[in-house]
Amino acid sequence: MKIKEFFINLLFPKFCLSCKKEGNFLCEDCFSILDIYTSHQKMKTQNLDDIYFAVNYENFLVKKLIQSFKYPPLIKELKKELALIIFFHLSLLDRKPNFSSFKVISIPSGKSKLRWRGFNPAQEIAKELSQILNLNFISDGLIKIKENKEQVNLSEKERLENVKGVFGVKNREMIEGKNILLIDDVFTTGATLEEGAKVLKEAGAKKIIGMVVAKATLDKSLI
Repeated sequence: MKIKEFFINLLFPKFCLSCKKEGNFLCEDCFSILDIYTSHQKMKTQNLDDIYFAVNYENFLVKKLIQSFKYPPLIKELKKELALIIFFHLSLLDRKPNFSSFKVISIPSGKSKLRWRGFNPAQEIAKELSQILNLNFISDGLIKIKENKEQVNLSEKERLENVKGVFGVKNREMIEGKNILLIDDVFTTGATLEEGAKVLKEAGAKKIIGMVVAKATLDKSLI
């Protein structure tokens, strides 16, 4: 595998998306200047016991990383950097949370998006993060049972309606009585995370904490 990666990197070298230095899509120097949150304010909702955000989506480099991951050029390898951003946020907190009893689940993608991208962004971040935190990842904890519109250009009210009834649970026995870290890439209104948490709670999940790379602000023109 390492030999294969060597030749791939030789033929298709990686360049930092910020400074263009060769080697990685996000070099150590540029990673070090990311404004990763060093504090956490508890945010409880009807179905989420708390939500963690690592960075601000409005930061130019953060937005470039996430958009390059989710949209062309669809750099799947950025999952490592995005998972590390969450990990560093957790590491920088004065009161470091203990998630040793938690299982990791991601927000699922619809079939059309999976065909287009070839991967589910939230799932890729969740798998990487679960390895870093040494936690069990449940790949099909949540499933998409109904296609819906993209949330991007919808108002807060439309987002809430758009995600209603789109998720389901495949294996209830894997959820019942468990503490869950529910992973997504970007938090805007929280509608997607909340709907996912609602379905998991209905399946018997004990405690659910949302965790995302970045927090975005809803476009004021949509409010």
